[in-house]
Amino acid sequence: MTDDPVITELTSVLEQNPELLSLRLRVVELLADRERYADALTHCAVALGQDPGNATAMALLQRCSAALAGGASPAPVAAAPAVASGGTAAAEPAAAESEAPKSARGNGFDWAAAEAEVGDIIKPAFVDDDGEPLVVNEGDVGLFEKPKLSLSEVGGMQNVKEQLELSLLGPLRNPELAKAFGTSARGGLLLYGPPGCGKTFIASAVAGELGANFYPIEIADILDIHLGASERNLHQIFEVARRNAPCVLFIDEVDALGYKRSQMSGSAGLRTVVNQLLTEMDSATGDNEGVYILGATNHPWDIDVALRRPGRFDRMILVTLPDPDARVSILRHHLKDRPVEGIDLKAIALRTDGFSGADLAHIATSATQLAMADSLRAGAVRPIRMSDIDQAMTQIRPSTNAWFESARNVVEFANNDGAYDELATYMKRMKLR
Repeated sequence: MTDDPVITELTSVLEQNPELLSLRLRVVELLADRERYADALTHCAVALGQDPGNATAMALLQRCSAALAGGASPAPVAAAPAVASGGTAAAEPAAAESEAPKSARGNGFDWAAAEAEVGDIIKPAFVDDDGEPLVVNEGDVGLFEKPKLSLSEVGGMQNVKEQLELSLLGPLRNPELAKAFGTSARGGLLLYGPPGCGKTFIASAVAGELGANFYPIEIADILDIHLGASERNLHQIFEVARRNAPCVLFIDEVDALGYKRSQMSGSAGLRTVVNQLLTEMDSATGDNEGVYILGATNHPWDIDVALRRPGRFDRMILVTLPDPDARVSILRHHLKDRPVEGIDLKAIALRTDGFSGADLAHIATSATQLAMADSLRAGAVRPIRMSDIDQAMTQIRPSTNAWFESARNVVEFANNDGAYDELATYMKRMKLR
């Protein structure tokens, strides 16, 4: 069978960036559409290894498994059962299950009573917002959100905040001063660092700080199997952002979209997408007034050099592992709407040096699943305790070690222009090199 050139290109990108979950799921969909179910299942297994509770991956797994077994493809599922580290399934009732008789819900557990009890434990966590929503073009409704948070709500990360203030927020708040010094906020800003450290969250906070629309884009929103469609998608995205300025256009996984053209093995498909991105960001060919372009990447060293030139992603900010204050803030965020008792956030933060924000979220989720499983066995709801946190932490290890291994090679052998001096200093201070 002659391989599909689009699948070949996307698979090549995945080989360089295996952590791109959304891209891998797109490859699974394309393989399934071409009835290449065995290949699709291989990628499904990798995807579920990265995110065991991913609903899309579970739905695709069921579809491909049913097809290989000769059965009809099941309808996509809305959610997949979460699995705690170590392989223990966490029983979580589906919406339809909540309508079933008590005898049909497993172990005779009274979910209605449990939900009422939990409702008494959890405090309301909603904050009234009296601000006026930004005007969004009627045809673009649903694409945007107006973030309610600001950088002051991002715990720790003081260095990142200072750099954002200097390179983006300061010039926008003081246009006359910026003009006097010959600076501006035009062009793009690239957030880079290990995965799971809050780059998307920070971009959303920047939009909230500016009172701007937030337009998050992933590579799956751009790439298409049809010739020329990816370029049209990218152009349309920029047009939508321009219509709804002021707008923070956030492009995640920029390294997959703007991969070095010199390393694409002669493939023309993604080359034209890179060229289109260059055109859209170029002030000479497009009016991006009021559109603030933020990109995020785990591998800035894989981005095409043309995208790093002035007027494009010419400024980089390193988003590192959360410091102790940030870890406290992240843990509080993930536990605040759950029934908890006697949780010492500072003690947990001291024990989780080297953990990413995603790792901390995983600890909170795993501890929650342990408390839920215990509540199910006992037939009575109990809150999440430090013992659940302790047990969860025995099962979870920092997930960023592989990234720092790659980064060590870059700062030691590929930093001739000093682009990664900040990363080198950080790794030396943290004794990561």
